[in-house]
Amino acid sequence: MTKHGDYVSELGQISEKIAFLRRHSGLPGPRGDLELVQAAADVGRESEFRDWIAAGSGDQPTDEFLVVCGVVGLGRLVSEGRVEVVEELRAHASDRRWRVREGVAMALQRVGDADVSRLLDIVAGWVDDRPYVQRAAVAAVAEPRLLKTGEAASMAVEIVDRVTANLEASGDRRSDESRTLRQALGYCWSVVVAADPEHGKPRMEYWATSSDADVRWVVKENVKKARLLRLDPGWVEALRRSVSG
Repeated sequence: MTKHGDYVSELGQISEKIAFLRRHSGLPGPRGDLELVQAAADVGRESEFRDWIAAGSGDQPTDEFLVVCGVVGLGRLVSEGRVEVVEELRAHASDRRWRVREGVAMALQRVGDADVSRLLDIVAGWVDDRPYVQRAAVAAVAEPRLLKTGEAASMAVEIVDRVTANLEASGDRRSDESRTLRQALGYCWSVVVAADPEHGKPRMEYWATSSDADVRWVVKENVKKARLLRLDPGWVEALRRSVSG
């Protein structure tokens, strides 16, 4: 049995899961146990997801882990058609804790695994929200396994493009929200361009001509990615020269 399968089996046999999640979280440590997160989301009930979120209101790493498990569980509910839960995910996208915000992206990707069109419809409504929420949107769609169709890849390019335009128009660059969004864009473009070069490459070329230092930084970071080098080395080199001037 896989580690995920072991967790599913163990969680299915216990009624009080909070202590188990804390004990096996992998925190404090270099990284939380993401297989446990997914297993908990697979077997938990809606009431448990909300209990985990409520129990994780503190600042300890294991508190944060509980919330991540609950948030990804909410993503499972949305994937099953519970569209009214989307606004709860949106609220968690602005959590002060970075792992919880990452949990929202994971939750959205579960939605995409079930129905990528539903995911894209959801995040299209998030791209004009605050930077943390925009970050969740682009991080969710910048996942190669979700961009297998031309329509999905093209819409993902559009979403990342719109968020980049928002960054360029933003006046506040010093906040953690703005930095977090910029960092996400620093890799998201490479994913969506690799999925849809026809639409993505011209848009990256456009942003390479921006006079905005943060936008140019985003392009510089993306052209370092191996997936773009594999896609078109000559194009990458030309883009590097464009943004290095």
